[in-house]
Amino acid sequence: MHCTYPAVIETDDEGGFSAYFPDLPGCAAAGETVEACYADAGPALALHLRGMIADGEPLPPATTLHAVTPDPDVRVAAVLLVSADVSGKRTRINVTMDSAVLAAIDAVTTNRSAFLADAAMEALKRRSSA
Repeated sequence: MHCTYPAVIETDDEGGFSAYFPDLPGCAAAGETVEACYADAGPALALHLRGMIADGEPLPPATTLHAVTPDPDVRVAAVLLVSADVSGKRTRINVTMDSAVLAAIDAVTTNRSAFLADAAMEALKRRSSA
């Protein structure tokens, strides 16, 4: 599963940089430069999301980049999108489906499982943003 969330990178008088994710309290990254902080943000995001999944917590919908409102007390260096691939444990399931739908799927892919997983993620995104 591929997830993208906005991160606010802030700085201070000492010149260091740290990032926080408005949608994910407790998820943070740091670095000596904006670039180093951004590089640290991807692994921090992946670790945080894996922990939420392991704890059975739902992943919140991501705020759009233009809707991010940084804390007014923060000296913002950048507001960026950060992505992470987060995979859970794969589980075999048995699914019953109309043969015409299955034939249509087979006509466009050689990997039914990946196709169905992608379709499910798209449906979940639409429902969580509604």
